[in-house]
Amino acid sequence: MPNPEQTEQLHYVACLDLTSRSCLVVGSGKMAREKVEGLRTTGAIVTVVAPQDYRAADLEGIWLAVVATSDDELNRRISADAEARRVFCNVADVPELCSFILPALHRRGPITVAVSTGGASPALAQWLRDRFASQVGFEHEQLAGELRKRRPWAKKNLHSYEERRDYFRELVTQALG
Repeated sequence: MPNPEQTEQLHYVACLDLTSRSCLVVGSGKMAREKVEGLRTTGAIVTVVAPQDYRAADLEGIWLAVVATSDDELNRRISADAEARRVFCNVADVPELCSFILPALHRRGPITVAVSTGGASPALAQWLRDRFASQVGFEHEQLAGELRKRRPWAKKNLHSYEERRDYFRELVTQALG
């Protein structure tokens, strides 16, 4: 049940597998290009539509949409069109029109550091991301790879979530002190 005293929107945080999933980016500037690059890096199939060419039908078969335009009316229309089709939609710099927001990211091998301020301040999220990311080094990247290799053995031989959790916590503690 929602807390009636809560005044800020909280988001459920998840990492999405967009491999071979259709995504739409509406925009034509630098921000749109950055969004396209980020989606394609994950293996998404990205369709790019210039703002003046956008039609509601562009959302058919789309899993996720990102809007990077400066046209407030168009942003609202795309957000509403996406909502009507149950397509997750992010309108850059307009959190109230978003059904998901994008954290500030840093990737190092399999490790991703993500920081969000719930849409309050992308600048603060980026600043924090940079501070946290500086703590993630090569040794962490290597350890993540080693732990990934041990997951099949642990799944087969350790029968409960708690046993697996404790096993991996011990390995991390041994490796990193």
